[in-house]
Parts: sequence; C-alpha cells; structure tokens
Amino acid sequence: MQPAEPPAGLPRGIALSPSRAADFLSCPLLFRYRAIDRFPEKPSSAAARGSLVHSVLEDLFDLPAAQRTLDAATELLQPAWERMVSDQPSLTFAVAAARSKAKSTSTQDLPADADSPPQVSAKELATWIRGAEPLLKTYFTLEDPQRLEPRARELRIEVQLDDGPPLRGIVDRIDVAPGDLTRVVDYKTGRSPGEGFEQKAMFQMRFYALMLWRLHGSIPKRLQLMYLGDAQILHYDPSEDELIAFERTLRALWDAITSVAESGDWQPRPSRMCNWCDHHDRCPTKGGTIPSLTIDLTLTAKPVV
Repeated sequence: MQPAEPPAGLPRGIALSPSRAADFLSCPLLFRYRAIDRFPEKPSSAAARGSLVHSVLEDLFDLPAAQRTLDAATELLQPAWERMVSDQPSLTFAVAAARSKAKSTSTQDLPADADSPPQVSAKELATWIRGAEPLLKTYFTLEDPQRLEPRARELRIEVQLDDGPPLRGIVDRIDVAPGDLTRVVDYKTGRSPGEGFEQKAMFQMRFYALMLWRLHGSIPKRLQLMYLGDAQILHYDPSEDELIAFERTLRALWDAITSVAESGDWQPRPSRMCNWCDHHDRCPTKGGTIPSLTIDLTLTAKPVV
C-alpha cells in the first residue's frame, strides 16, 4: 500500500514507532523535538551500554553454535563498541557521563555540541566497556544461544495501516519453532517492571506483534521480554481481539498527534522524567523558549525509531 500524504504539520516519511509513541504520551513537546526537529541529544551511559549489549547479542548469532559462549560474547564487546563509535562519534558522551556521575558532577558541564564529543582515556573506556560484562553473564543464565537459530535479528519493519498511521520498528529477534510458531524477543538491559506495570512494559511488544500480523497475516505465538538487569523474563501470548483493540489505540494516538501537529500547539507535560531531558533550554517549564519550526515540512523525514 502506498504511504498516504502526511497530515499538515508533519514531514513526509514520519511514522509511529514504540519509542515515538511513548514520547508523545509522556510529553508532546518531546515528541516534536525528537521526531520533527530532530535536535541532537547526548546519549546516556545506560542507553549506550544497552545498545552495546544489543549489538553483541546480534553478533553472537553470527558465530557457529558451538562457539556462542560467554567468553566469545565478552570478546565481541570491544569491536562492537568501535563499530558503534565509528557510526556515531557522540557515543563517547556516554563514557564521559559515567565519569561525571562517578565524580558527582553534572552532565550539563559536558560540551553541548554533539559533533565535538569529549575525549576519554583508554582506561576510562575499558572500565566502561567492562560494565557490560555482567549483563552478558546474566543473558547466559536465561537461555542457551547454542540451542537457538533465530529467523531474524535487528529486523526493521514498516507497515502502513489502512486509512491509518504508518508504523515502524526494530525487532531484536524473531525465533520460529516447529509448526511455524513465532516468538518475538526483546532484550532489556534494565530491571524488570514492578508488580502491576507488566502490561505497560508490553506496549512495545504488542506494537511489534501488530506490525508482524498486518505484514505477514499471522499473529506471533509469544512475546518475550528478557531483563538482563535482574535476570527476569516476561512473556505474553497475544490474541486477535487484543491486537484489534491495540490497533484502535494506535489509531487514536495518531489522531491526537496529527491534531496537535495541525494546530502547532506542542505543549510540554512536566513529570519526573524532565530531570533526564536534554531540552531544558527549549522548554518553558525550565525557563526556556520553544523555538519556531524552521524545517521544510515537505521534505522526507529520516527514519526515527
């Protein structure tokens, strides 16, 4: 199906993803800054380490099954980091942020220009990379990669809903068991959610399940979140009725986004998450000023997930 023309106030090529949906629900202004303006942000230490572990777990399955060991995964950390920094030099902010935290200084003291990342010593970098090793060790307590042959890893998928929003996402891993039963797996390097918050944590996985259903015509049998921060696994088996209801939720969310875009009234929504936001100088709740939109809304937006 051909993509529809974007609503007024949104650039061509913009799509709804789990992370952008979460941004709008938490703060419409943050959604604008990330999805439309695309202002640069300093990567946090936790986020960068999470990306590193994801990269290693993807690379691990390139090895023959018998070689997929903890030692092999640990050896993959350094080359994975070098590849990541080559693609995104600003990731060194993450190491510097860890240094600032250790010294009890503010990350606001770091250089603001993402194109001029701070210098870090080889010792600092080695220490920071070693911080990912416990997460890999935990992974090996949760499953044996020597017994798995994923159908797909880091799979980018896009779906255009009929008369609805374009959806986009990246699935960590898809396993297919005998009988063509599909399991969608996502790695989390943080801790599992507390009691009562499990369903909220599954928002992202329902998003993926809906896209895969609309793309291939079959519903994944199982959705699985693997929390490497505390060695917990959450799983959920979606039903057709639940995914139909979830699709209605996404359509309503997209309607809300397009309504705000058409009005241009991108308002902040203050919360405790503001403490970790990079846009204080652009936020009126922090004494900043919302800048005018200066981008050409007829241009094609780059994929943002």
